[in-house]
Amino acid sequence: MTTINNTKDAMAQSKTRMEKAVEDFRKELAGLRTGRANVGLLDNIRVDYHGTPMPLNQLGTLSVPDPTLIVVAPWDPSVVPLVDKAIRTADLGLNPANDGKVVRVPIPSLTEDRRKELVKHLHKVLENHRTAVRNIRRDIKEAVEKIEKEKKISEDDKKRTLDELEKVTHAEIKKLEDLSAAKEKEVMSV
Repeated sequence: MTTINNTKDAMAQSKTRMEKAVEDFRKELAGLRTGRANVGLLDNIRVDYHGTPMPLNQLGTLSVPDPTLIVVAPWDPSVVPLVDKAIRTADLGLNPANDGKVVRVPIPSLTEDRRKELVKHLHKVLENHRTAVRNIRRDIKEAVEKIEKEKKISEDDKKRTLDELEKVTHAEIKKLEDLSAAKEKEVMSV
């Protein structure tokens, strides 16, 4: 964390860090299964390729030929069994099949219980990101109070900055909640 010397630094840093938290939440949502095929589901899968964990999308082409299937076509056919194994062990509830050239990953439809579990998981992830945004707010608030104590800014500047910080925090949390609500609707629709 860079040092904060004035209110402008404080607000710039708070916005940057909070936007990173929202972006991280977006990435997490992309990896959440909804019953529809989406190559984003496989984003976090790493394949041990020649002793180096490689992202799946760097080893081949990922495509969605129909709404219930993801096809992974590795550029190197010797990687097919490794890709198959990596998808199986990723704990996504997916059961890939390979023919030696490509890996087909059928996306099973979600049961009502699984949908409810996914929504619970979604709420947990949302709360973690809300907490991250609040922690950023706390850090920035402490830094602003510190520079006010050091007489670098006036008490009015401190109050103005903290009010603006509160507005930014509420806006970022609202973004998180809107993203969550949209994803929840997508998960619960059959």
